[in-house]
Amino acid sequence: MAEPVTIAVDAMSGDAGAKVCVPASIDFVRAHPGVRILLVGQREVLEQLAIASGGIPPTVEIRDARQIVLMDEPPADALRKKKDSSMRVAIDLVREGAAHACVSAGNTGALMATGHFVLKMLPGIERPAIMARLPTRHGAIYMLDLGANADCTVEQLCQFAIMGSVVARVTEGIEKPRIGLLNIGEEDIKGNETVKQAALRLAASHLNYVGFVEADAIQDDRADVVVCDGFSGNVALKSMEGTAKLIRHFLEVEFHASLYGRLAGLVAWPVLTSLGRRLDPRRYNGASLVGLNGIVIKSHGGADVLAFQQAISVAELEATKRVPAQIRELMGEQVA
Repeated sequence: MAEPVTIAVDAMSGDAGAKVCVPASIDFVRAHPGVRILLVGQREVLEQLAIASGGIPPTVEIRDARQIVLMDEPPADALRKKKDSSMRVAIDLVREGAAHACVSAGNTGALMATGHFVLKMLPGIERPAIMARLPTRHGAIYMLDLGANADCTVEQLCQFAIMGSVVARVTEGIEKPRIGLLNIGEEDIKGNETVKQAALRLAASHLNYVGFVEADAIQDDRADVVVCDGFSGNVALKSMEGTAKLIRHFLEVEFHASLYGRLAGLVAWPVLTSLGRRLDPRRYNGASLVGLNGIVIKSHGGADVLAFQQAISVAELEATKRVPAQIRELMGEQVA
């Protein structure tokens, strides 16, 4: 993409709203001169925070939007009653071609519903999916769906596999990404009928399908993309997050339990710092709503400045790599 990447940021949504989104956006464009950001929200609030962040750079523009979608607001209400919300206006900018991508830390249901309504779906894709890049032993893996669709058909799982394969290929440079299906076992007889039928379809397709992947092997580098329905994916993701928190808690308890533990903690500090950096969830913030006819990135609602910048980085990468266009092209080669 020769022209600068323009990203519309829903600056009012999320737990901290503009207090995080504005400084994160300004810091990002200062470090990435090839990116323009359209900050969408209440102009007077954004201008005040921008001044506190050192002023508004030439590559940042404020677009006024008076309404805010609350974190607990029903998606239908957000669609009907808040057409001038920062979320809606940011997505409208993508539809109009004024922005290449949108980033929001807002209400997931409202963001999904608004994105679907405004941008529509890519040809051949029935439902959007939430996809995230997660750490593995030796790199990273893409996983979808992580909560958009509690129940999926065989066709939808195969469509998710196509989209995940495209993203892994164009963003990671993997020529033939390995596709795995999340299941309760690796044997062909395991799983429900939908998963088993999807496995047969994928095995006969042009994709590099490598079989079933159990939840405890998601991060073992057996696949580059793991496909699942949104219910299973969300449960698996939350289990990973909970386990990471538990391990951190146990380490803190042990290193503070005694003088020996505190000394051991000092000795292990460089290793623990490196480990913490590798597992820092802020480095993996930014989930894609793939399948939409445009790029929408969902940041964690509680993201800090560093985490929100990572979500902007995901949007820049997908825009540069033309992810929706690449998916549209590959959908011409339907799963057999």
